[in-house]
Amino acid sequence: MKTNWLNRFALAAVAVAVLLVATHNLDLNTSHELLNVSYAPTGDLYAEINPQFTLAYEKEHGTELTIKQSHGGSSRQARAVIDGLDADVVTLALPSDVDSLRKRGLIPEGWAERLPNHSQPYTSTIVFVVRKGNPKAIKDWPDLIAPGVEIVTPNPKTSGNGKLSLLAAWGSVIYRGGTEDQARAYIAQLYHHVSVLGTSATDSTASFAYDKIGDIHLTWENEALREVTDAKGELEVVYPPVSIRAEPSVAWVDTNVARHRSEAYAKAYLEFLFTDAAQETIAEQGYRPFNADILKKHLDRLPDLQLFPITLIAKDWDDAQSKFFADNSIFDVIYQPKSH
Repeated sequence: MKTNWLNRFALAAVAVAVLLVATHNLDLNTSHELLNVSYAPTGDLYAEINPQFTLAYEKEHGTELTIKQSHGGSSRQARAVIDGLDADVVTLALPSDVDSLRKRGLIPEGWAERLPNHSQPYTSTIVFVVRKGNPKAIKDWPDLIAPGVEIVTPNPKTSGNGKLSLLAAWGSVIYRGGTEDQARAYIAQLYHHVSVLGTSATDSTASFAYDKIGDIHLTWENEALREVTDAKGELEVVYPPVSIRAEPSVAWVDTNVARHRSEAYAKAYLEFLFTDAAQETIAEQGYRPFNADILKKHLDRLPDLQLFPITLIAKDWDDAQSKFFADNSIFDVIYQPKSH
């Protein structure tokens, strides 16, 4: 088990990992290489999808492509692209992370309508991972603030997982008829129970599953399924009665693909995510494919849940970013790091 975790986190820690051998006979004016800048847990997903795409593309067009990957906390990844990380495509955890590139002029207005399903090839949610036998009897969001419960979750300032965990917890109060004051009080209590606030989803997974810190891990559904599989019976997934509908989003980065002359490749790569072949892989990896028929085939692992939209608690994802995670907004006000 230790080796498995070390291998996974080594992958996540490497800023850019080459998955396929470099192409040959390159046109000097056109890059045959793409860099996919993604959020922390998606390394395994794209490690499967990339060779499927490159094989299909070469078969249809006679051109060999190389796909490279970069993984980290979603907000940090968006910031890195803004600061010069030369992404051809971004596949990030939240629409607001992708939209931050639009605000800096890297992608245009209306970017989300350039691909099917508002550029969301899959959705996900936040679930609970607990120790074997669920010794703290954690079944629902109120259980997280019971005496003695220690929570592991990433930092909302750097991680899409961290943002969604807070939004899911807040929304669980609103969904049941609570007020914003009640939601704020609940969130303040919840973060008092956080023992480790990692920088990314994989960082928090390492703390909980490998270092055995905490009683519950708030994490992506796909990450939870993998954690439990790797733990060989030592961990369990608990699905709360209600959670948030997460909407990871993708885009090609116009300013970069124009310079690389790689727009056709980048567009084809992202369009491939919506094909049946990629949608099957997405479901097998624990993400919820946008294709409803394929999702139905995987309900044994991806059960039907009560998932509320972001509009329950904010106008949209951009408003949620400003309301909850901007400087001096809700998270900054309620979060008080534990003193040691």
